[in-house]
Amino acid sequence: MSSLRLLRQAACSARTFSTSASSRRDIVQEIYIKELKAYKPSPVAKDAHLGSVKPFSPIQPPKPPTLPVDLATELAAYDAAEPTTTDESAVTSSPGEFGQGAEAFLSFLEADVKPAEAHH
Repeated sequence: MSSLRLLRQAACSARTFSTSASSRRDIVQEIYIKELKAYKPSPVAKDAHLGSVKPFSPIQPPKPPTLPVDLATELAAYDAAEPTTTDESAVTSSPGEFGQGAEAFLSFLEADVKPAEAHH
């Protein structure tokens, strides 16, 4: 019988904490909710946006190009004009200016290379 009595005492001593709703309250949460309910935002002025927002103005559509009044005479003048050609002597260059071609250029590049001097 004494063992049964010890088990009862152990069971009673193990349940010494309270599980009521009042002990499970979260004080910080209650304060936070109370402050949220009490918060009243200050009224915003009607012209508060004037410094940070530009007034809206729609984009003006571009104007279509206009044709000249005397289009026929301009086209006739264009057709009658002689095309300009370049002078043949200006296009061809003298052979001494640029060398004799790719082989001469490559030999020129190879001639410029100086062997590296050994530093002692």
